[in-house]
Amino acid sequence: MSSHFTVVNHPLVQHKLSLMRDKDCPKVLFRQLLREIGQLLAYEVTRDFELENRHIDTPLVPMQAPHLKGKKPALISILRAGNGLLDGVLDLLPAARVGFVGLYRDEETLKPVQYYCKLPKALSERVVIALDPMLATGNSSVAAIDLLKQSGAKNIKFLCLLAAPEGVARMQEAHPDVPIFTAALDERLNEKGYIMPGLGDAGDRMFGTVHG
Repeated sequence: MSSHFTVVNHPLVQHKLSLMRDKDCPKVLFRQLLREIGQLLAYEVTRDFELENRHIDTPLVPMQAPHLKGKKPALISILRAGNGLLDGVLDLLPAARVGFVGLYRDEETLKPVQYYCKLPKALSERVVIALDPMLATGNSSVAAIDLLKQSGAKNIKFLCLLAAPEGVARMQEAHPDVPIFTAALDERLNEKGYIMPGLGDAGDRMFGTVHG
């Protein structure tokens, strides 16, 4: 994998992910863990954010103190499961602008179908973080990044919970300029396009819906 692919091996991330993988993990705990991992992954995604000094007055003296530089970042949830990561990242970046891209996977073709898109203004001037728990075939992720670039985004990062080698390869082929951050690179996809060993359908496990 290239330097544009990062697996966050922090012990807390790996422990929480193992709890989520367990098929008996309750939905309420699954959602809580996804939110917590989203926050932890966000620390890595934001590691290279630029800073600038601004004047402040402490209780004792004036000083030049570092602040985040530029416009507020944009967080783009790839619906519907992206919302689980969004909550955690927003805990860390509460002033971020938020957008949504609605895509679902056609179960026969495994191709993405768009049904919704609402994005913040001035994407070209913001760091844009796309959020989707599962990077499986990569088709939906590539389509979402296509939309973001068409809307002017230039500095895009992709944050996911799990990735399959096939999805990483697809993303890196289509968008080699977009770094990928994930908690784990799993073994492969099965014949239905699910990540193995994975954790099943993240959206279904979050919301208590039945797949199929």
